[in-house]
Amino acid sequence: MIAPSSETAARLRADARRVVEAAIDAVKPSIFLPPHLPRPRAGQRVVIFAAGKAAGSMAETAEAHYRALGLGPDRLSGLAIARHGYGRPLAILDAMEAGHPVPDEAGLSATAEMMRRAQVVSPDDLVIFLLSGGASANLVAPLGAITLAEKQDLTRQMLRAGVPIGEINTLRKHISRVKGGRLAALMQGAEIVTLALSDVPGDELSLIGSGPTIPDPSTLEQARAVVARHRLRPAASILAVLDDPGSESPKPGDACFARSRAIVAAKPADAWHAAWKKAESLGYRVVDLGHALEGEAREIAAAHARRALEAAPGENLAFLSGGELTVTIKGKGRGGPNQEYAMALALGLRGAAGIAALAADTDGTDGGVGRADDPAGAFLDASTLQRAHDAGLDAAMMLENNDSSAFFRALGDLYVPGPTFTNANDLRVILREGPA
Repeated sequence: MIAPSSETAARLRADARRVVEAAIDAVKPSIFLPPHLPRPRAGQRVVIFAAGKAAGSMAETAEAHYRALGLGPDRLSGLAIARHGYGRPLAILDAMEAGHPVPDEAGLSATAEMMRRAQVVSPDDLVIFLLSGGASANLVAPLGAITLAEKQDLTRQMLRAGVPIGEINTLRKHISRVKGGRLAALMQGAEIVTLALSDVPGDELSLIGSGPTIPDPSTLEQARAVVARHRLRPAASILAVLDDPGSESPKPGDACFARSRAIVAAKPADAWHAAWKKAESLGYRVVDLGHALEGEAREIAAAHARRALEAAPGENLAFLSGGELTVTIKGKGRGGPNQEYAMALALGLRGAAGIAALAADTDGTDGGVGRADDPAGAFLDASTLQRAHDAGLDAAMMLENNDSSAFFRALGDLYVPGPTFTNANDLRVILREGPA
């Protein structure tokens, strides 16, 4: 590790970490979920399904809540499917883990089990579906003759092309037997309450985890347009499903949603406001760069660097931004949108004194290889480029190769918190210290 070169850099980096971690703490399921959990009728069975990166912790919180109300295994059951490494210990509910961002065999098996359980739910049951981002990859049940390998290949194509998450999920919903409201259709008219932790700009319920229990306003035509717009090359089996009118997803007003309701229980803005309050408590005036940004990570970073450099001196400033950025992969390196943002930001700041930053995904992982100990993002400060140069690293060349993980790993500047058991999108904080 090549340490930051000044006390100022160390102090600013520590403050940036405090800001990000305050945001993460604000969207932990134990904080936001209990007030939204519905109370069952006398004797009513409660069936809990959960999917996504926060599935384990949401199920853990819900299970504790209903056990405190006196529900035992005779009235409480369910299944939580989380990303590998994101499971939580459960006393009554069952837990399984699955791949992310690329679906895997474990997800295929876990989804088959959830579908089996959904099909035997009684109309008298109260079904609670705990939804968080990541469910799109964790739940795997391809339509038609689509194989897992073909679904994996399409997922990798979309990730490499930098397809925005809304478009990714539009396509996913139309090639799945559970997404886009199809899981609700399996539940025999039961009462369904979906409680969602949003990780998407705008908090559109149908896009969070591809909305397995939510009416789908998107269409097959729009899914085909995603393929064309990004020049994707799906397998013939996927194209056949997209060309089949019978593949259309259930729409608002469909009878399967007659007893269904959904609530966004927590959202990226909640994390954002917590970050804002923390920054102010640390003595910074917050500059709002947008809480629901989308776009190419390196381009957004360049714009943010200009804002930080052009701001009038005289006070401590915290430039905050949220939302989900994308990376169009052209090189052979490894990283994620937050690491690429941080690398491009360092280049844009050009070693300006008194500035440090942290860009991170609130779920604890940003890019990587699908392991729970993948980095969540990266730090940078005024010494980043000089330390890189001293270590023989060419920052601009590595950015072109999309090799941000290797860059920040060599500097010891990766942010690796491990699983946070929540998922409320990305948060980026740039701190600039005013004159003493």
